[in-house]
Amino acid sequence: MPRGDPNMDVSVVIVNWNTRDILRDCLQSVYAETMGVEFEVVVVDNASADGSAEMVRAEFPQVRLIANQENKGFAAANNQGIAISEGRYILLLNSDTVVLDNAIAKTMAFADQHQEAAVVGCRTLNPDRTLQPTCFMYPSVLNLFLFATYLYKLFPRNRFFGRERMTWWDRDDVREVEVVTGCYMFVRREAMDTVGLMDEDYFMYGEETDWCYRFKRAGWKLLFAPEPCIIHLGGASSKLCADAMYLYLRKSTLLFIGKHRSYRAYTVARILVILFLALRIPYWLLASLARRRDRQDCRRRVAVYAKAIREVCIHSRLS
Repeated sequence: MPRGDPNMDVSVVIVNWNTRDILRDCLQSVYAETMGVEFEVVVVDNASADGSAEMVRAEFPQVRLIANQENKGFAAANNQGIAISEGRYILLLNSDTVVLDNAIAKTMAFADQHQEAAVVGCRTLNPDRTLQPTCFMYPSVLNLFLFATYLYKLFPRNRFFGRERMTWWDRDDVREVEVVTGCYMFVRREAMDTVGLMDEDYFMYGEETDWCYRFKRAGWKLLFAPEPCIIHLGGASSKLCADAMYLYLRKSTLLFIGKHRSYRAYTVARILVILFLALRIPYWLLASLARRRDRQDCRRRVAVYAKAIREVCIHSRLS
């Protein structure tokens, strides 16, 4: 584990995969909107084919760049960046974000005032400046069931139906949460030293949930701070391979439950996920017959759900 430099406040670690232009905007915002803080930026490029690494070298020579020859996944790439970082805090920042109004310095001030916090999250906005709900609860059988029913969409202000995504909360106050969303995770090095790095069993999705769970079990708090603010475009990399990302999301949820819940809970979770997927196949088959213009997309969805069911059926509890 890196020991850090007491004179370096924050190490901003950004993992990138084929988001060159968005990454440029992100880096520009970090340097333009971060004042009164000693910080460094580490970019880990996961074998992008769009010239992202070349752009960083040419336009941001002050950035510490790691250019991977293969896509190592989100958790492993973040761990690479953390391994060479020196700050007493590490900010894991998505490449599809824009930092606003000195958010990093504000988050550091908040973290300094709340020494019990291992991780701090911030207020996140959509590009049109509407609120983007962040922070949520751990995956569980109950939360999987409520998500599958879509009742949280019908009753977003209901604390029971909206419990997993905390849809009833306006993100306007300081609050202890279970999971800080991975697009902006402000992590205390001291806390990281007690639990270790991200679990690289997670290739994409679920790694921040697992990390937050381990921090909580070690006695740390996870806090949301409403004053620091960023814009999050959302899914810039995952849109490039949406079908694969959908599969990773489902498998990561099961992986978390397999690692941290009972075997019975894991078995029930697998059944719920299979039912969730299976019930959607007839709908999209009928849609493919009724929607001539969207027929190809509907059939693609059917194929994705069918593949996901196969993946879940053969899924091992800890892999």
